[in-house]
Amino acid sequence: MLTSKLAVRKKKNKALKQRNETLSAEVRDLKQGNAAIEERARSELGMIKEDEVFYQVIDQPLPTIQPNQLPEISAIQNTQPELSAAPTVSPLGNPMP
Repeated sequence: MLTSKLAVRKKKNKALKQRNETLSAEVRDLKQGNAAIEERARSELGMIKEDEVFYQVIDQPLPTIQPNQLPEISAIQNTQPELSAAPTVSPLGNPMP
């Protein structure tokens, strides 16, 4: 019983020690340079630098098309433009018969 409590306590201490190390590293970064400050301003406040372009991507599902909303295949085929052959031109730029 005492052994299992000790194991649980060691596991919690290990997790807390890791959290403290992470927080210490973050404090050190904040004291030493602007990179951590910029990262926080971007992620938490949505800030951008001057002359940067902000893009916001909105994830939306594609619209669903019901079968009765689809156009007839014959109507699609009739809308295709007719293709004609381009005239043949000689190396001098004159039309060839």
